[in-house]
Amino acid sequence: MKINNFEEIYSWKKAKEITLLIHKIMISCSDYSFKDQIQRASISIMNNIAEGFERRGDKEFKNFLFIAKGSAAEVRSMTYIGRDFEYFNQDEYKLLNDLTFEISKLISGLIKTL
Repeated sequence: MKINNFEEIYSWKKAKEITLLIHKIMISCSDYSFKDQIQRASISIMNNIAEGFERRGDKEFKNFLFIAKGSAAEVRSMTYIGRDFEYFNQDEYKLLNDLTFEISKLISGLIKTL
């Protein structure tokens, strides 16, 4: 299947989903540095997928996908601290953690296809 634009990439769609979810969960968080970091990391996932795709070269796209995968790991790592600091509850933690793991797997699959 030929992908015509980055909005068609499933991992980008899931990255957008987690970005919106994090924004919703963190909206009332008073720890602005944590809030800013987890929001920036989630946005980095989707932006690196988009930017890499638009470069129109598989080698460059792969490099950006590795960066996106790293940002997914950063978000997942931050979910542990967010849970421990009680910035979100156990259900929110599980949802965010599972979603970042899924995104990471999707990105890995995309890297392998390139």
